[in-house]
Amino acid sequence: MSPKISLSRYLVEQQRSKGHIPSQLRLLLEVVARACKSISHAVNKGSLGGVLGSAESANIQGEIQKKLDIIANEVLIEANEWGGHLAAMASEEMESIHLVPNRYPQGEYLLLFDPLDGSSNIDVNVSIGTIFSVLKKPDESDAISEKDFLQAGKHQVAAGYCVYGPQTTLVLTVGDGVAMFTLDREQGSFVLTDEHVKVPEDTQEFAINMSNMRHWDSPVKKYVDECLQGKEGPRGKDFNMRWIASMVADVHRILTRGGVFMYPWDKREPNKAGKLRLMYEANPMSWLIEQAGGASTNGRERILDIQPQQLHERVSVILGSKNEVARVTRYHLEK
Repeated sequence: MSPKISLSRYLVEQQRSKGHIPSQLRLLLEVVARACKSISHAVNKGSLGGVLGSAESANIQGEIQKKLDIIANEVLIEANEWGGHLAAMASEEMESIHLVPNRYPQGEYLLLFDPLDGSSNIDVNVSIGTIFSVLKKPDESDAISEKDFLQAGKHQVAAGYCVYGPQTTLVLTVGDGVAMFTLDREQGSFVLTDEHVKVPEDTQEFAINMSNMRHWDSPVKKYVDECLQGKEGPRGKDFNMRWIASMVADVHRILTRGGVFMYPWDKREPNKAGKLRLMYEANPMSWLIEQAGGASTNGRERILDIQPQQLHERVSVILGSKNEVARVTRYHLEK
């Protein structure tokens, strides 16, 4: 049997032999992984830990928070603020950025995260997860502000997610492909289980919330209609539909076996570009998908090229198998 490679060893090799990451980024990613491990333990306890149910509060998005939303947010902040790797953090659950307190050394990185994606699934024991993105602090910045976070996704230096399902799996990119690590609970550490994740270019599976069909724009309707027509339609093949209502779980399935995920703009809130958050969800997931050979657009342009205008900006998302994403994008451009 080949020896198990821990996350720490993988990151050391990325730093030492491949030169992809500096030491401070390596240490930051190890801290994020430890925080995810703590969140995994809280999720696994469920009712036994008293963590299920609503917190009876709302986040900056106006969404009702679950108890685990708040717990996960606090775990990530407390784990990361004292290590000297970060200058500031931003979370989907907080209105503004969280500066590293003056009593701690300030690092050169910025961390963004969705502490618990898919939290509507918490109480029904469906897979949920944590999404994170790391940016470099602009060199000219002294006093950190929200403006320093407003960088296009192509400037990320690391991104990943941790999915809390039957196994706890950490998925990571530092710009050298995508690696998956599974939490070995006996060892208490993440162990490398797939170092060369690839998304097939073609697929017969799509993920979208069909209950919103009447609100979709015509290019999305056209694409889904063609899929539903199966072998008798213009695509000449049958498609399966999947929808978990947890972006982490849906993207993890696509990274594992292919597919296309769509959370498009719709007519319910026409003044919003989409539902998902550009900085906390779309950018890290898009980079992971691209690093695995897939593609990600908002229907018209590459998501990683979008210049954010605000911290909690929303965006339409179409990502996954390259050829299917290209088709949906073409339908939007033709319109």
